[in-house]
Amino acid sequence: MKTIRVFIAVMILVLAASWSAQAQTLTTLYSFCAITNSGFICSDGSTPSHLIHGTDGNFYGSTTSGGTNDLGTIFKLTPEGTLTTLHQFSGHLGVADGSVPLLSLESGGLFYGAAVGGGTNNHGTIFTITSAGTFTTLHEFSGTNGVADGSGPEVLLPSGSSFIGDTALGGTNNDGTIFTITPAGTLTTIHVFSGTNGVADGSLPVLTLANGASFIGSTFSGGTFNTGTVFQITAGGVFTTLHQFTGTDGSEPIVTAKNGANFIGTTAIGGSNGFGTAFEMTSSGTVTTFYQFSGTNGVMDGSSPGLEPITDSAGGFYGVTQDGGTNAAGLIFTLTTSGTLTPVYDFCSVSNCADGSAPDGFIASGGNLFGTTDEGGANGGGGTVYKLIPAGGIGGGGGCTFALNLTNASPSAAGGAATVSVITSNGCAWTAVSNDGFITVTGSSSGTGNGTVHYTVAANSSTNPVSGTMTIAGNTFTVTQAGAGACTFTLSATEASPTAAGGASTVGVTAAHGCAWTAASNDGFITITSGSSGSGNGTVHYTVAANSSTNPVTGTMTIAGNTFTVNQAGAAAPGVCTFTLTPTVEKVTVKGGKKSVSVKAKGTDCTWTAVSNDSFITITAGTNGTGNGRVSFTVPGNTNTTALVGTLTIAGESVTVTQAPGGCTFRLSPKSGKLLAKGGAKTVHVTPNLSDCAWTAVSNDGFITIISGGTNILGRGVVSYNLATNATSNILTGSMTIAGQPYTVIQKGAKP
Repeated sequence: MKTIRVFIAVMILVLAASWSAQAQTLTTLYSFCAITNSGFICSDGSTPSHLIHGTDGNFYGSTTSGGTNDLGTIFKLTPEGTLTTLHQFSGHLGVADGSVPLLSLESGGLFYGAAVGGGTNNHGTIFTITSAGTFTTLHEFSGTNGVADGSGPEVLLPSGSSFIGDTALGGTNNDGTIFTITPAGTLTTIHVFSGTNGVADGSLPVLTLANGASFIGSTFSGGTFNTGTVFQITAGGVFTTLHQFTGTDGSEPIVTAKNGANFIGTTAIGGSNGFGTAFEMTSSGTVTTFYQFSGTNGVMDGSSPGLEPITDSAGGFYGVTQDGGTNAAGLIFTLTTSGTLTPVYDFCSVSNCADGSAPDGFIASGGNLFGTTDEGGANGGGGTVYKLIPAGGIGGGGGCTFALNLTNASPSAAGGAATVSVITSNGCAWTAVSNDGFITVTGSSSGTGNGTVHYTVAANSSTNPVSGTMTIAGNTFTVTQAGAGACTFTLSATEASPTAAGGASTVGVTAAHGCAWTAASNDGFITITSGSSGSGNGTVHYTVAANSSTNPVTGTMTIAGNTFTVNQAGAAAPGVCTFTLTPTVEKVTVKGGKKSVSVKAKGTDCTWTAVSNDSFITITAGTNGTGNGRVSFTVPGNTNTTALVGTLTIAGESVTVTQAPGGCTFRLSPKSGKLLAKGGAKTVHVTPNLSDCAWTAVSNDGFITIISGGTNILGRGVVSYNLATNATSNILTGSMTIAGQPYTVIQKGAKP
């Protein structure tokens, strides 16, 4: 549900123009912004959000930008990662389909969604689209004119045979509305928000949960303390404010899950540390805060959190922060209501953030998590769709977990029939498919609950072994079949070069199951200590005796019919100093850090020195020494967009230091500023990708005053700014330039 919170910020910007540990496996299914023409247009879209798992087994979603017109797209993605763009949004031109879309649900073979902006009146639309891409506009919003039906629709939830949804703005007071809409497009406004006037019901609403015959939602701001509310509403319009946040218990709330009769939610900001909270609320509105987020300090849990209605096997709720984790690029975690947070996956863990950064929400399917990231990916930062297999599993909160009694099989060359058992909960459906022609599923290819998959393996007439897989209940089952007749053997290495001191080492043997082999030494200074014979894969352990001669020696072993050569160095001559450095090539990441090189000296009273030959390499310890030693050095973050290459000279030998290309990028949180007419102070948190990145902040409009954090900031920082009271009835829109990025500030006008 974090997607919805981010979507509110995007929506405000669009409308103003018209008025992220345990072991786990993550697979990037698709990277957006695959530029396909000379105009450098991300025709497939950029910044994906909110996936729906269609009844046809494919995933459907939207991008909030990019596409042919840079106004967003609707896409279909197979579980294997093949993407089809179903619709390119055009704003309010021609078909008036809208802009900045968000899919909400599938019903009756149609996908329903909302476009925040665009349409004939440029206040957004409600639309449907088929799996083949047939697009229909059901309703075009009018803002505050005429029927006052609202502006900036966001989310639809099923309500009987119709739907219930919200607009973040518009309506009589321009503070948002709740509406119902039929599948034919007949819309009825059932509640108009008043901000902080009258019942203090709040402003900028969003619906998130069904609760029996009622629906639970929250407001981004408004209420008595202007920090947001949680409310309940029926399809008939009966409205109740359940809780008004004060700031100390959080601000900008959203409710995303149920915990028995209670509700689970988060706040984007506020709390003890100002970075948001996680809370549990009773049906009567009593709120208990069970976790305070700390940003990217300390436990690196991030800020602006979001929890999903998905739990792990221990009952902790899965959640996400866009700037958390050790890489400050986003974090997936689990969080118990007793306040225990466990990291699950740190984004930007893959080189160049190919796994994505700034993750949004996710859904559960088949024991896996499928989600999107706003940024990162292999195509320059357009975002990704990913699949995560969490080590903690998925519990009853959001999906089924599946396990197999076996993960692999090794049949003989003759092949034959075999079975695999599926272990899962009652009611959990699964399928089994063969991914290779020599494996055939002979029984039922699907089931519900625990079951058995029957399969056969064809005879292998080749002398080589073959390997293939089946996908069973989302798990990979590997079949490795032996070859007929001759066996083949491969060594992990063909030679070794030990020092004069000798010592122990190993060689790996790779062979098919049942293929026997032997290992023998052909020279006296090489001794096999274990592994002189084996069958299938194995390891040969051996030792090399010390060489007291100044001359090198060469010997061999015969292992599984292959020759393995040992080239041993000679001992240093008396009175002569020789030095060995480890390593001689050091690779440093874009973030820089501490590195060291070990110096091994042979001889008596061997002295040495170490110097840096390039300014970006600083020696911190070991500038000179006698005998064995270590040289420590540091490399700062690479703020250049090109790779850096430099050298150290240590004991007369050269060590090459290479650093990956970098450059400074910055993340702003929140992504925009929203204030009421009375103005006041706000802050913006600036998080660079490197601690060595410098930045400044300037105001581009007179009604925005930067109080602190404006000049010569290095690394993370906070920009504080202030808005004077807006005495006019007009909405003021201005901007600051923070760390080279535009930051939009919107101030509401005074009410007449």
